[in-house]
Amino acid sequence: MPSPASLRVLVVDDQETMRWIVQGHLKTLGISRVFQADSATTAIAMLKDQKYDLILSDFNMDNGSGLDLLKAVRTNPLTKKLPFIMVTGNADAETVQTVLKAGVNNYIVKPISATALRQRIEKVLGPLK
Repeated sequence: MPSPASLRVLVVDDQETMRWIVQGHLKTLGISRVFQADSATTAIAMLKDQKYDLILSDFNMDNGSGLDLLKAVRTNPLTKKLPFIMVTGNADAETVQTVLKAGVNNYIVKPISATALRQRIEKVLGPLK
């Protein structure tokens, strides 16, 4: 059971508004250690310098997709087990199968709510205290 206050979450989205919405939802869940990246490229660089407990990444982004980021995370021995939730506006079966095959832990379809986000996080990390 992780304590929300202890979690370090990396939110990756090329739209600043979405990053702030996700961060706001996380704060309502008690998760205040939230870090933002505006692209897969930026996130990969951040992963070299910091440790995170969870990545929440958009699927469709400029400068590297969420799928590119997921593949980079899964092929790096230091991050291959890092919990990863994909955030997508695409709920079609092909997208879902693609991210599942690539090793995503869970996914959430936009628009997201704090309740739905909590459910996905708890499926991946266990109940939040």
